[in-house]
Amino acid sequence: MRVLAHFDRAAGQAAESIALEPGGGAVIGMIPARQVVRVARDGAVQVLVTMPLPPGGGGTTPVVGDPVVTGVARSDSGAVHFLYSAGQGGLTGIWQIRRSGEPRLVVPLPADTMPNALVIDGERDRFLVTDSTGGRIWQAPLRGGEASVWSADPSLAPGGFFGANGLKVHDGAVWASNSDHGTIVRFPVTEGGGAGRAEVRARGLEGIDDFDFTGWGTEILAAINQTSKLVRVGSDGAQETLLDAEDGMQGTTAVVVRGNRAYVTNGANLVGNDSCLLIAELQRR
Repeated sequence: MRVLAHFDRAAGQAAESIALEPGGGAVIGMIPARQVVRVARDGAVQVLVTMPLPPGGGGTTPVVGDPVVTGVARSDSGAVHFLYSAGQGGLTGIWQIRRSGEPRLVVPLPADTMPNALVIDGERDRFLVTDSTGGRIWQAPLRGGEASVWSADPSLAPGGFFGANGLKVHDGAVWASNSDHGTIVRFPVTEGGGAGRAEVRARGLEGIDDFDFTGWGTEILAAINQTSKLVRVGSDGAQETLLDAEDGMQGTTAVVVRGNRAYVTNGANLVGNDSCLLIAELQRR
């Protein structure tokens, strides 16, 4: 395992999400800094955008209070999108970074939502977004416009803080983590693109944030923010801790797998001060 880039935690750069780019770089969302940054293959960090504070300075974002940038996604064309949760209409929603570098709101979301993970579902030309405090998954067209609730299943509901958090589309289904309940839930996608019946596929992962599939069936790597761990979850639900605090995990927030590499972010938002992007080699079994 090696650290590709360290971030300025004192300046609010708590790494929250990862979108990989061709060539080994990545785009990262930074929570309280309200930033999206690009990390080059050599570890150089470039701030792409810093979102403005809401009028009045914020303080109305559900549960967390402060306005935050959370999920990021990169389209096949190279367009970078990200989520801003500001507790105010006209700011909360899905944004795109234009070629000029200026952000543009493409999908507004209600002020009382806490958008967290952002996924581009290319097969159905839509965005999917978890709403951590509302316990919902939203959908919206890639061209922009109005969002609608894709699922408000009880399995997505919070238990006091965050419910639905991480999100992936995999093998004809939408998968979401629930931080408060420590679960990963699978929703088969119906023929019309709707949500089928929810099925809990993993339990005992309290504090889970983001996750990704390793490429071996439905085997998952899960970032456990609360206990600073990276956990392997087998297709049968069996769990194994791969990295923990002794390996340098500090408030582990996100993981993305490409080939035999896992890109992992530490947010250091609950413990420690080393917000960073790491790369770990996966050992295939």
